[in-house]
Amino acid sequence: MTVEEVAALVRPNIAGLCPYSTARDEMQGKPDIFLDANESPYPNGWNRYPDPHQQELKALLGGIKGIAPEKIFFGNGSDEAIDLIFRVFCTPGKDNAVAIAPSYGMYKVAAVINDVECREVLLEDDFTLDAEKLIAACDARSKVIFLCSPNNPSGNAFPLEQIREILARFKGIVVVDEAYIDFCSQPSASSLIDLYPNLIILQTCSKARGMAALRLGIALSNAYVIRLMSMVKYPYNINLATQQLAKELLSQPIDAQVREVISERARVSEAFGHFDCIEKVYPSEANFILVKAKDADALYNYLLDKKIIVRNRTNVPGCRNCLRITIGLKEENDRLLAAMKEFI
Repeated sequence: MTVEEVAALVRPNIAGLCPYSTARDEMQGKPDIFLDANESPYPNGWNRYPDPHQQELKALLGGIKGIAPEKIFFGNGSDEAIDLIFRVFCTPGKDNAVAIAPSYGMYKVAAVINDVECREVLLEDDFTLDAEKLIAACDARSKVIFLCSPNNPSGNAFPLEQIREILARFKGIVVVDEAYIDFCSQPSASSLIDLYPNLIILQTCSKARGMAALRLGIALSNAYVIRLMSMVKYPYNINLATQQLAKELLSQPIDAQVREVISERARVSEAFGHFDCIEKVYPSEANFILVKAKDADALYNYLLDKKIIVRNRTNVPGCRNCLRITIGLKEENDRLLAAMKEFI
């Protein structure tokens, strides 16, 4: 697809939108006295509005990822970016989106909130993706496809060649959610941004970078799509505290922590295979492991009694009797394994 074809997908009211202009957008020069934004003049460190475009943060992240700042969007968590994608491209009551299942539940929730039909395509029994089934679920009103890779809760990643095939065949927006890409042996699909104008990559600072409490999500795409999302977002969607702390934390290396999580993932996966209560351990490219238990409810409640909380996914399509277990610190994983060894 071309950028012009992507522009044709945009809701007409959004394409013609004149976005709100903040006082900081209109500011010229480098003033010493700020009398333009009706802020409190009493300095306490927080009395001024933050940069609505997070320019310093984008420059920092762009340097880390090798991506131009104008191709980066920051949201209040990735959920804001997901919601904005619906608001930019999907006309309520008319258009639809297609997502895989099982997968991250916010795609469907955001679709319902925006009055957009969400068509779910079940993955295969081993959680691989049949691209033909995915494309077959689309029609002329399908505006967006959501692919989570590595997928949540299954933990597997879809091959880049398969993602390229979907990008080339689908005449709409393809969203690849890479929240867990730091733990994945496969490279990010962000290398495809300049080749496919209909690609949006979602990433996050909540997982490998340890900023879940700050709520900082990332969208990567071409400059045109990023401008559209920036037009529709709330003016000051990323607060000053988040921007300041994120700059500090983004500057800290995470390679050693990521390697430890991957090593612990392998150790815990191998140990799970020796427990009678576990029927199957699914391969994972994320910071969690999906296991199929003989009785997920019983195992979940047993661990809860041991003050260990995991995620019971038994009611999710394709995940009957499955638990999703996050990789913790080594001592936490040891405690989990010791408790499961005693489970009867």
